[in-house]
Amino acid sequence: MHDPSSGQNLLVATASATIGAGVVTSFAVSQGQHPLMALTVASIAVAFAIACSRAGIA
Repeated sequence: MHDPSSGQNLLVATASATIGAGVVTSFAVSQGQHPLMALTVASIAVAFAIACSRAGIA
């Protein structure tokens, strides 16, 4: 039986969130946002996505 809270799901959630945040971060930096601020926002988005995944929300 498939365990919905397996490490594989966490890996998929992390990869998906990182790719999505990376795209948005790249766009923000290209529009003039400071790279450190963009990476901070991306890191928060990834952490939130992981927390949602672990909680079973998404």
